[in-house]
Amino acid sequence: DVMLHQPPPDSTPSNSGEKDPLKSNGDPSAGAPEEKVELRKKVTLLRGISIITGTIIGAGIFISPKGILKNSGSVGMSLVVWIACGILSLFGALSYAELGTSIKKSGGHYTYILEAFGPQVAFMRMWVDMIAIRPAGLAVIALAFGRYILEPIFMPCGVPEIAIKLATTIGLTAVMYLNSMSVSWTARIQIFLTFSKLLTIAIIIVPGVYLLFKGETKNFENAFEVNTIHLSGLPLAFYSGMFAYAGWFYLNFVTEEVENPERTVPLAICISMVIVMICYTMTNVAYYTVMSAEELLASDAVAVTFAEKLMGNFSVAVPVFVALSCFGSMNGCLFAISRMFFVASREGQLPEVLSMIHIRRHTPLPAVIVLYPITLLILFLGDIYSLLNFMSFLRWLFIGVAVIGLIYMRYTRPDMPRPFKVPIFIPAVFSLTCFFMVFLSLYSDPINTGIGFAISLTGIPAYYIFIHCERKPKWFQKLSGQRSLQIILEVVPADQ
Repeated sequence: DVMLHQPPPDSTPSNSGEKDPLKSNGDPSAGAPEEKVELRKKVTLLRGISIITGTIIGAGIFISPKGILKNSGSVGMSLVVWIACGILSLFGALSYAELGTSIKKSGGHYTYILEAFGPQVAFMRMWVDMIAIRPAGLAVIALAFGRYILEPIFMPCGVPEIAIKLATTIGLTAVMYLNSMSVSWTARIQIFLTFSKLLTIAIIIVPGVYLLFKGETKNFENAFEVNTIHLSGLPLAFYSGMFAYAGWFYLNFVTEEVENPERTVPLAICISMVIVMICYTMTNVAYYTVMSAEELLASDAVAVTFAEKLMGNFSVAVPVFVALSCFGSMNGCLFAISRMFFVASREGQLPEVLSMIHIRRHTPLPAVIVLYPITLLILFLGDIYSLLNFMSFLRWLFIGVAVIGLIYMRYTRPDMPRPFKVPIFIPAVFSLTCFFMVFLSLYSDPINTGIGFAISLTGIPAYYIFIHCERKPKWFQKLSGQRSLQIILEVVPADQ
């Protein structure tokens, strides 16, 4: 069975020795032998690969080529950035494979920072995730879904912004509903969407590579023109690339639901990263074979422009595939990050209701829906590239901290069991790269970086008000012990 932490003893009456009325009266099968209310181990190797691959290949390859080319300055340099980001992401993924097999708790970054550096730093990570990184990440992928799903309807005209926002809202609502209803169905749909997005990428790669072998190489001439390379833009090019690869850490958020995590986690991570690196590099080669750098930069939807040039009428199908790909990314992302809020609540750093589980569906319903209102707010503000840079800065800062935690624990906890162990230079190179990108971003994009720092610093007063202080705000106490919310959502604390 999945081992769960004992929730804080002083949180609500439902944790006392009394029989919880909701468990007996709320469940229609109360007369039957009681099922354990817990998150079950339903993530197999195939489901693990589909969570990672299906979440990485989302909007990135269809939005990011533009950002990378613009900031790197040349075709050759942009391909170097794609390959370098893949290798760096593999280093990060291998580090997380070690963390995931030695600390067998769900929660990803949050759990590893908590284990290495204690509750204060972990709370700041979780706080920034909740108010900025995760809603912004979901909003970026959802906006791409909204744009691509409507593209065939409005062709050849542009899609109105309000229509994109409405389609995005519908997509987000569907993903939230699916994740609230069933873990098994979420995983099955994720496998289907992963295969559909690999098919989309094959539809782009095969004709592109065919043309390349036929001698269509004019866009690769002078690929490394020195005078067009922007050194100051390179960190932002790396942000776009690392965003496209982001997702290799999502299986670590659901470790407690993985079958045989010591074997499944490292295998799923390594297989997924190899698949994604090959797909991404070949897709970019295909793009540049068919489109010049100028055409790529002028396009709002790179994959659609590619299909129009090469496939004529069939190009209508490509945006639909891309939209499905973005939907899969949203699905995998939400499935994973809801577990972080679940674990943070279990550790006593969020209202207790967020670590409760639906009595019949065995899903962490409150943790799934908590992001919905914040994401919708962010969705109706700001443009997609500002969100991307602003979010990446915070994300990589804290991932760097989590990987430093791996190195730190090698010395502070040398006897900790490590079924999968990486050479120390891998986490060292990866964490240094993360911090290098963060510091360079101060130079390249000081405004977004400044906003990011300001948001992360709000975690310090929040920690002392909500966690450290004995006299918590009245509304927070009400929310923490909210019985009526528990009854409405039909959720109870997990069985120990």
